Amino acid sequence: VQLQASGGGLVQAGDSLRLSCTTSGRSSRDYNMGWFRQAPGKEREFVGGSRKRSGTTYYADSAKGRFTISRDNAKNTVYLLVNSLSPEDTAVYYCAANNRPTGDPGYNSYEYPHWGQGTLVTVSS
Repeated sequence: VQLQASGGGLVQAGDSLRLSCTTSGRSSRDYNMGWFRQAPGKEREFVGGSRKRSGTTYYADSAKGRFTISRDNAKNTVYLLVNSLSPEDTAVYYCAANNRPTGDPGYNSYEYPHWGQGTLVTVSS
């Protein structure tokens, strides 16, 4: 499966932004789809994800409230909506995929073998 993230750009603090991740080669329905981000000088961190088939979502505790993940399997696309952006949200945002069995969908980058190229989000104050 190949992943393509898009939707990043330069935004103002307080804005909202929706990122997209589209899969090709395989249906996104077959994969747990995760979102991660990596801020300058920091390690990559898990944001949240959407379970395969059911589409139910799971989030890092730090992401609950401002981040919303959804998916459109007909379009093989998973979305990450970020509200009330702040400069601290400046990062490269990555989508990733795994086909782990039902249960723990994965909250760590090493649990995702498939990655998109990342899309840069820059938030100005």
